[in-house]
Amino acid sequence: MSTADYQAIVAAPGFALGVQCDDDEISLIEFLEPQAERAADGPLAAEAARQLHAWLADPAFVFGLPLKPAGTAFQRRVWAQIAAIPTGATRTYGELAQSLNNAPRAVGQACGANPYPLVVPCHRVVAAGGGLGGFNRHGGGFLLEVKRWLLRHEGSLPR
Repeated sequence: MSTADYQAIVAAPGFALGVQCDDDEISLIEFLEPQAERAADGPLAAEAARQLHAWLADPAFVFGLPLKPAGTAFQRRVWAQIAAIPTGATRTYGELAQSLNNAPRAVGQACGANPYPLVVPCHRVVAAGGGLGGFNRHGGGFLLEVKRWLLRHEGSLPR
């Protein structure tokens, strides 16, 4: 995706966040390689950027963004469970799967399909035994480092 496809880009430590929205709803927040901040194109994009900055300053910040309905019924159930994980806490794929009467792999796939990272904090879902698991449909590299940073930022991993 080109940076022109985003209505705002928020710079963060070691990564950036691209925001896609219209006048009424956020349709996507996406992790990007580190890059310069880009001013918002419109009021909702500006509000999304403000709230993302607020979370980056204080991981206890509670988002209040209008999110465009997305995903299958199962994905929405997984995302609701993820949204209920408190700041500073984690759950395993297996724990979520058990509460949803489904398989951990299906929970992982739903996590990877999450269009609203940070707002729906899929980084709080980890592997059994203390491993990070995957992140954003990737098992390593840049995005796994982002997950590690997010968990440290929230106090879930030692610094």
